[in-house]
Amino acid sequence: MSLLTDSPRILLTRMMYIGDIVLTTPAIRAVREAFPRAFIAYLGEKNSVELLEGNPHLDRIIPFDFSRPAILEQPRVVRQLRQLKFDASVDFFGNPRSAFLTYLSGAHIRIGGDFRGRGRLFTTKVPDDGVRRTSTAFHLRYLEPLGISVEHPHPPELFVSAHKKGSAFEFLTQQGIDVRKRIIGLHPGATWPAKMWPKEHFVALARGIVKRTGAQVLFTQGPKDGELISYIKREADGLASILPTVPLQKLSAILSTLDVFVSNDCGPMHVAAAVGTKTVGIFGPGEEDIWFPYQESKGHITVRHDVPCHPCHLDFCNRSGDDFMACMKGVTVEQVLQLVEERLR
Repeated sequence: MSLLTDSPRILLTRMMYIGDIVLTTPAIRAVREAFPRAFIAYLGEKNSVELLEGNPHLDRIIPFDFSRPAILEQPRVVRQLRQLKFDASVDFFGNPRSAFLTYLSGAHIRIGGDFRGRGRLFTTKVPDDGVRRTSTAFHLRYLEPLGISVEHPHPPELFVSAHKKGSAFEFLTQQGIDVRKRIIGLHPGATWPAKMWPKEHFVALARGIVKRTGAQVLFTQGPKDGELISYIKREADGLASILPTVPLQKLSAILSTLDVFVSNDCGPMHVAAAVGTKTVGIFGPGEEDIWFPYQESKGHITVRHDVPCHPCHLDFCNRSGDDFMACMKGVTVEQVLQLVEERLR
């Protein structure tokens, strides 16, 4: 039984991280389907939450600008939250800032994790029951106090308009890419070093793609990938194109134009899959059955080399000698190349 009327005002928030925000989109859809007449808003970090623009299940996106001093930005956001008069909030993140913001929103129903200290800011706490769940199921569990139960959740989704996709084609043409031919995207970066497939493998993969498929190769990059991209430019000169760093919404439109995207376990991997591009996710420390909820029937697939220390959940590999980064080095170029070829057929 729902605690809300049939037209409630609901605030959803997953404050940070590109992939994690994408992974909440099945929950956004579930709220809309349960409350078609609701006003639904989403609070998140400014640069990441822009990915949700165009989502038909949201009425408002509320960006939090971490580049501004908190003493200025936090009151601005709180004023906006209170003006919107929310009935309920669901905090999928539950860090101190998001817990505090949902508390100050004035929502009389506040759902969040059962954390020490800040958990007291929620009216309904969702405990960690130790059950292994996919990322999608994890987020949907936070909706149960609102009376929302989803048996068959929709996969994560991002929406790219025809206009933005057309602009992406124009941008790629300006970069010297022939959009009439097949384009394979490669993303060699990741937030954490332990999740990075060797850069030499990415260069070898680019060579293999060009030689065996005749497709064009486009390397994408994040804002902190300068050194890595310098290596790629040097070693793959004339072999592939390098996409400059672009805003996330523009990146999502560009990724939607590609035929296949190969990526480490990081934000762009989720963005590519969520816009519908066939995606090959290279996993190492993480668990693909939890963090890759994308359908193989739609062309999405993961590859991982099994090692005794998996899953370690480490940001930096703590092994030495031949065991250092063994999970990533064990994924061969041929394995990934074959997966790309299969998705081009």
